[in-house]
Amino acid sequence: MESLDTVLAAHRAYLLGWNVGPPGGPDLPTYRSEVPHAPLNGVLRVAGRTPRDALAEARRRLDGVPRVWWVGPDSDADTADGLVSLGAVEVARLPIMTVAIGEAAGVPAPAGLHIAETIDLDAFVPAYARVSGIPAEGVAAAIDREKAFTGDGSVVRLAGRLADGRIVGTAVAWLSHGLLTLYFVGTQPEERRRGIGAVMTRAALDLAAQRGVRTAALASTPVGERVYGRLGFRTVGTFRLLTF
Repeated sequence: MESLDTVLAAHRAYLLGWNVGPPGGPDLPTYRSEVPHAPLNGVLRVAGRTPRDALAEARRRLDGVPRVWWVGPDSDADTADGLVSLGAVEVARLPIMTVAIGEAAGVPAPAGLHIAETIDLDAFVPAYARVSGIPAEGVAAAIDREKAFTGDGSVVRLAGRLADGRIVGTAVAWLSHGLLTLYFVGTQPEERRRGIGAVMTRAALDLAAQRGVRTAALASTPVGERVYGRLGFRTVGTFRLLTF
């Protein structure tokens, strides 16, 4: 199993792949996608900087876009409380979960669902945008950023389609730092409670295993935590998501 430090480094590398602004150094890495969706712009860690100094610098880099602060085990211990004292509001606590791919549970595929890698971003991005809360006016920017994505790793986008061609499930597999990290795992609202999210996750695990990757990781929403738990994921840390 990869270390938590490696998991956090892979997470930072993925979000920095969206960045079009100054990334900063390891003490205050930031990413700015210009997509009007807070999780796609933000601060990835604070190390060796006072919260007040970090806030001032982050505001200079990220002015004009909605944004979040990811405060996890790779930030200084007093970061979250220091930011709250300056006016930040905690919007979520996301468990950081990992699983040894060879020990993950299998799941049955819903009838009629076909999962395959896709390069059709004009269809794929609107599908995950609808689930993730990216506003309609931000979809074009998200497509542009996906097409220009860079980063220390490789991205595989998996689409789950029904026989009529509709994308009903999505998953982005980020292969970096020797592990798989998952993003944009989602199911269209009208197709939920069929196990699509679980089978999309399992498909990403299988893809990674074929490429010699042994560990998978993700930051789960509260809704997804039970699904991932049934697959064998276990919590190894927590992100506190803050905003001003």
